Amino acid sequence: MEDLLKLQFTERIRSLYGVSPRIALGARAAAQSGKKTEHQQKPTTRWEMPSHDWLIWALISAVFAALTAIFAKVGLGGIDADFATLVRTVVIVLVLAVFVVAAGKWHDPRTLSAKAVGFLVLSALATGASWVCYFRALKLGDAAKVAPVDKLSVILVAIFAAVFLHERPSLGQWLGIGLVGMGVIIISLNR
Repeated sequence: MEDLLKLQFTERIRSLYGVSPRIALGARAAAQSGKKTEHQQKPTTRWEMPSHDWLIWALISAVFAALTAIFAKVGLGGIDADFATLVRTVVIVLVLAVFVVAAGKWHDPRTLSAKAVGFLVLSALATGASWVCYFRALKLGDAAKVAPVDKLSVILVAIFAAVFLHERPSLGQWLGIGLVGMGVIIISLNR
């Protein structure tokens, strides 16, 4: 089993970064020490495209979020929404624990700063409250209506990021955010 996990991890690193885990881990260690590796020193040209890794991960996240709504709606049949949220949370904790350990990302939690722990706890509380509300809404409503309304969070994130993090979305980004809001309104009015 351990060899299978190592092989899967190796293939995952190779598919994500196009390098072996040894090079990837060497680059990580060098980045932490401030040194550049041979792999990092590759000259860039003005014709290279900027990295859109975040977009790929965001799109994959959207696919899994969509599957979450469908699987949850089916799984909620005859089960209390709060208990279903607990079961989901336990599965997530177990899967993430295996992933973090297998990927070698485990750190001693006592080394985290008080600020980091405080904000991670607040994030966890907000996530838990969101999941409880989301599962209750799915229990009562259609997944095709609940999930888009839940995406009203896109607008709130942009507003909160502008106010609290001093991020400044462009006019085009605000337009897109506004269109998401209009979509949420149209969906919620079409009951």
